[in-house]
Amino acid sequence: MLRIALAGRDAVLHESGAAFLPSERTLLVADAHFGKAVSFRKLGIPVPQGTTSETLGKLSGAITDTGAQRVVFLGDFLHSARSHAAPTLAAIHAWREQHAGVELTLVRGNHDDRAGDPPASLRIDVVDEPLALGPFALCHHPNPVDGRYVLAGHWHPCISVGGRAFERLRLPCFWFGDDSGELPQQAVGILPAFGAFTGMHRIEPRAGDRIFPIAENVVRALPALPIA
Repeated sequence: MLRIALAGRDAVLHESGAAFLPSERTLLVADAHFGKAVSFRKLGIPVPQGTTSETLGKLSGAITDTGAQRVVFLGDFLHSARSHAAPTLAAIHAWREQHAGVELTLVRGNHDDRAGDPPASLRIDVVDEPLALGPFALCHHPNPVDGRYVLAGHWHPCISVGGRAFERLRLPCFWFGDDSGELPQQAVGILPAFGAFTGMHRIEPRAGDRIFPIAENVVRALPALPIA
């Protein structure tokens, strides 16, 4: 895990792709996309098995490592209406019972609009964006909010590192906009996709941005581009 300063608060970047806010005892998770694989299989597309269990295992590990008392999902909890398949929901329900004392909140994203809210039996508070938490606005879409630092998902950010084009690696990353000025600043930070079966979108960092790729279960800091 890597501890950084963000909008005047401590934040911990977990190697799973989650971010922990110690002052709020809150773990942020973007783009879990539970049920994406089963959605593809129902369309006749062969995809890997076990991705829901893998994602849930990552989530359990992040909660244990950080001691989080609350998890906020930054949108796209379920991938589609087909994600309400009985085996997928049974796995999530079993995980929920193992973490019955953890408060869960979902900030709706674009896939949640299509998939529908999770079953009430999962005891997840579901809200629309933005959700205010300290100096932050918790969202799915990475759009600025006046007076708050936005933490969002949606983009599935990654960065290319390495040498020549055919040797370059694409690594999931945390992408935080410059927060060196005074709030309000309309700055935005984007978390990597958390789900085990999600794509990635290569980003082009801007001056002042801070990039933290994840490689071999370690979160690393890249040098920030200088501000002109």
